[in-house]
Amino acid sequence: MNERLLQLRRLAGLEVVTGVPARRVVAVAVFTILTALSAHAAVPIPGTPVPVTLQTMVVVLAGALLGPTLGAASQIAYLMAGAMGAPVFSGGLAGFGHLFGPTGGYLLAFPVAAAVTGMIAGGRRSGLLRLALGLTAAHAVVLVGGAAQLAILTGDVERAIALGITPFLVGSVVKIVGALLISARLRDRTLGLL
Repeated sequence: MNERLLQLRRLAGLEVVTGVPARRVVAVAVFTILTALSAHAAVPIPGTPVPVTLQTMVVVLAGALLGPTLGAASQIAYLMAGAMGAPVFSGGLAGFGHLFGPTGGYLLAFPVAAAVTGMIAGGRRSGLLRLALGLTAAHAVVLVGGAAQLAILTGDVERAIALGITPFLVGSVVKIVGALLISARLRDRTLGLL
């Protein structure tokens, strides 16, 4: 086995934790933490209240590497932590009310997106095309969820699309390609451990 992969598995606790239920708990916790950390890699975009973050890449990786159920569980745990006051949302924000703000639609779509990725991508032996479709569909779920909430807040669907989807299309393509490269390399091994 590749030495870097072995180090990654040890770092994630997957090599040290021997029981499958315990490995699943560790895997969910790791992706909950990764989602929180990726929220802090935020770049504001002029003209929109929604920053670019690495979160969507982590969300789709959760679904691709953990499967639909555990991937969604990691995102539900992330949302619960933020709603209960942990500063895990972009900009270090927290609180239940944040889920109803301009970025709330994206956040609430995270569990669905992780599940969609895992369901479409299929098992560990499914091909790259299914994986790419799953990653793409999941990004669409997040963007549509975000735009839907922005439409409710602004009262204008066209403006919500202009603020909540259009500025993020190029970044989504980059994140999909990055997630595809990462998950194609690790998917067989991580799903095999869980």
